Amino acid sequence: MLKTNIAVFVSGGGTNLQALIDAQKAGIIKSGEIKLVISSSPAAYALERAAMAGIDTAVVSRKEAASQADFEKGITDALEKYDIDLIVLAGFMSILSADFTRRYENRIINVHPSLIPSFCGKGFYGLKVHEEALKYGVKVSGATVHFVNEIPDGGKIILQKAVEIEDGDTPETLQKRIMEKAEWIILPEATEKISKEIMEEKNAAI
Repeated sequence: MLKTNIAVFVSGGGTNLQALIDAQKAGIIKSGEIKLVISSSPAAYALERAAMAGIDTAVVSRKEAASQADFEKGITDALEKYDIDLIVLAGFMSILSADFTRRYENRIINVHPSLIPSFCGKGFYGLKVHEEALKYGVKVSGATVHFVNEIPDGGKIILQKAVEIEDGDTPETLQKRIMEKAEWIILPEATEKISKEIMEEKNAAI
């Protein structure tokens, strides 16, 4: 039985990557296997997490690439070397072009720290999302896992999980609660869901 080969794209600390590694160990992700972690930064602690889990890594820096096309060629070369079927964006801070997302249509998923279509799109990332949610006065926020297309946060929704906003929340406390109660739960669940679909397709084609 061929499993789905997964690549996780990271840029920073890698807490979502850790959630995926832990879910794989726990058997939550069983239809796929994380074969590669690609970082846009050589200094990302996520690379250490991958190394500790025995997962191969690659660094493809946008800053050092001559162009977007050059940057994406570096990524594609690494993906092809490992025969990757599914890309999971886990705090990846570089924008991918329409050419790239079309090439991997329905094969790239991302976690966003709000209930899309609220507080999403261009410029909405990191603490900014939670700042805007609190400023607006919403009572519920959460996280969304969605397919990635050429529109920022514009792809089809796979899973969502709501998290209540509490009195006295700051962007930082809200960010932490959404990570723990939503992102780290639904990202592995969605990864397994899509991995299972891809695995079934792969094995049917044999």
